[in-house]
Amino acid sequence: MPSVTAPPLTLLYVPADRPDRVEKALASSADVVAVDLEDAVAPERKEQARENVLDLLSDGPQGRHVQVRINPRGSDWHESDLDCVAHLHVDIAIRLPKTIAPEDVQAVRRRTGARAIHALIESALGVERAFEIASAGVESLGLGEADLRSSLGLPAGSRGDEGLTWARARIVNAAAAAGLVPPMMSVHTRLKDDEGLRRSSEFGRSLGFLGRTAIHPSQLETIRAAFLPNRNELATARATLRRLDGARVDGAGTVLLNDGSFLDVAMVESAERTVSLASASE
Repeated sequence: MPSVTAPPLTLLYVPADRPDRVEKALASSADVVAVDLEDAVAPERKEQARENVLDLLSDGPQGRHVQVRINPRGSDWHESDLDCVAHLHVDIAIRLPKTIAPEDVQAVRRRTGARAIHALIESALGVERAFEIASAGVESLGLGEADLRSSLGLPAGSRGDEGLTWARARIVNAAAAAGLVPPMMSVHTRLKDDEGLRRSSEFGRSLGFLGRTAIHPSQLETIRAAFLPNRNELATARATLRRLDGARVDGAGTVLLNDGSFLDVAMVESAERTVSLASASE
C-alpha cells in the first residue's frame, strides 16, 4: 500500500498590513500561514498590505507553506491583489474567498498560472455548488462560516452551530467526492476559550474535517491535539497495518490477508492516514 502524506492540521491567518505579525506567524508552529489581504485589512490599508506582501514574500515561502488570501472576485481590490500575487514565487498559494462557482476559480487561474488555489465557500449558493467548485482544480475547500451564518440568519456563536451542521457535512462530502483532502474547519473566533475550541474541533473531526484555521497562535496547540489520533486509535491503526504483510488486493478493492480474512481498502487507507498523522506530530 502507498504511504499517505500527512496534510496540515493548522492554518494561521495574519493581517498583511501588520508586517510584524506576519513575521511572527512565519516563525510560529502553524503548518500553514495565510497572509490576509481581505477581512483583516481595512479598505484604506489595502494598498499598503499588498506592498507588505511583496516585501515579505518576494523571496518565496522559505520552507513554509504560505497562502495569500486575496479579496473576492468582483470586489474593488481583486484585480490588484491578483497583480500582487502574480509577482510572488509560484509555491505561494492563493486562498480565494467567497467562491460561488467554478468560474471564479478558472478566472483566477488564468491570471496566476499554476499556483495552487484554495477555495473558501461562504454563501448558500456556494454550498449548493460545492462539488462543482471542488472539481474545478482547487487544492482544497474551506467553509467561511461568518458570512454563511449571516446569509442563513443563524445566531452567532455556539447557538448557531446546529444550523451549520448540514453545510459543514456538505463541504466535507464535496471534497471527498472530488478526491481532495478533507477540509479544515473555520476559525473559532472566541479567544481565551480553549475548552470551547476543543469541543468544537472534536465535533468537526466527527463530521470529517481535518485541521482548523486559527486567528491567534495560542489556538494552534488545542487545534492540533483535537485532530490528532488518540492512543487507542493509533494502536488499532498500527495493528491493522501489521496484518498487511504479504496481503493482496482483489478486483473488488478488498485486501485478502494471509489468514484468509479480509480488510476493505478504505479501512487500510484510514489506518495509514492515522499513523501518518501521528508520525507527523512526533
